[in-house]
Amino acid sequence: MRVTMIGTGYVGLVSGACFADFGHDVVCVDKDRAKIDKLEAGEIPIYEPGLEALVAENVKAGRLSFSLDLAASTPDADAVFIAVGTPSRRGDGFADLSYVYKAAEEIAEVMNGYTVVVTKSTVPVGTGAEVEAILRRVRPDADFSVVSNPEFLREGAAIQDFKRPDRVVVGAEDERAQDVMRELYRPLYLNETPIVFTNRATSELIKYAANAFLATKITFINEMADLCEKVGANVQEVARGIGLDGRIGKKFLHAGPGYGGSCFPKDTLALVRTAQSAEAPTRIVEAVVEINAERKRRMVDRVVAACGGSLEGKTIAVLGLTFKPNTDDMRDAPSLDVVPAIQKLGGRVRAFDPAGMNEARSLFEDVEYAEGPYQTLDGADAVVILTEWDEFRALDLKRVKSLLKAPVMVDLRNIYRPDQMAEQGFEYSSVGRPYPKA
Repeated sequence: MRVTMIGTGYVGLVSGACFADFGHDVVCVDKDRAKIDKLEAGEIPIYEPGLEALVAENVKAGRLSFSLDLAASTPDADAVFIAVGTPSRRGDGFADLSYVYKAAEEIAEVMNGYTVVVTKSTVPVGTGAEVEAILRRVRPDADFSVVSNPEFLREGAAIQDFKRPDRVVVGAEDERAQDVMRELYRPLYLNETPIVFTNRATSELIKYAANAFLATKITFINEMADLCEKVGANVQEVARGIGLDGRIGKKFLHAGPGYGGSCFPKDTLALVRTAQSAEAPTRIVEAVVEINAERKRRMVDRVVAACGGSLEGKTIAVLGLTFKPNTDDMRDAPSLDVVPAIQKLGGRVRAFDPAGMNEARSLFEDVEYAEGPYQTLDGADAVVILTEWDEFRALDLKRVKSLLKAPVMVDLRNIYRPDQMAEQGFEYSSVGRPYPKA
């Protein structure tokens, strides 16, 4: 099938490359000439394992191309996907749908013959209806359907998630649109992937409800971690004990400094605002949003306590800046709260992240960047682990101890064992776990 993907950001580029790998002819369209020039030169603007090779393979096979010209790409398309950004609107937290609606207007002007217009962007309930109204207003004579097809891609595992998903959700109002979507996702039938067909409003809400539920699980286990610290329990064992219950499940029960990234913060807030507008407030989600924001701010208190009550004049080594491993995404990362808080309290920050350093340089002031984890530690008064990159999981602890001025580690991702750290003579602080003194 012929597919046009509007937007070459994270969702658009990954989805376009994967559809091309399914055998479809895909054109990814963007207004950013510099981005299109880079893509045509084989440069990938985002960090995602395996994406560069996947793009190169499908470009070489002639199934994937990039363009600035929507008019040349859309008339013959069977499906046109809208995969543009929907950031939180400043001031009120509602999703900014201006890019979605602008894309709809532009599609209406150039589509030809029956076309399925698909919202891949994360959008509030009712967006599909508005997109349909825009298309109808601009082109009353056009033959089209509007479909909701939310994405469920995890950064760092997006290709796997697209090709072997738990489910595909399709919100379509007519059989013709369903048939087109079945054909687009036909390769997944080989893996017996469940495809959930529903109406548009339900599909749009499924995306927000899924992210809100996962954010709630994270927030719940973080609160249990706080309780564990007060009563001498171990949050990892609590998580295992409840996660083995099939009704709960073990995923997203990892205590830490709070969730971040491109989805959970903005989607939970957008759901709260949508629910409030509909006079059906989601009080649990409201609490999740508030608790998570406060948790990230409070993480610096752990650093202060580990450093004897003061950070004045001390160098703090920070390992990890992105919101999670295997991505360069800094959006709403805990580091955005922790690093400035350390500096405000008089501490100096030296940091390293395997993928996020370029982005971090545009976000932080007066941070020293090192070339690797051990260079980050050299002469520091303490080390803080903010992101659980694999290369931080097996550091030579004897070397770490020799490089630090004092053997102080604040492990906000619980990647080391308290008994191991005690044996090595560290002053070690983690999240929700008792620490046996050496």
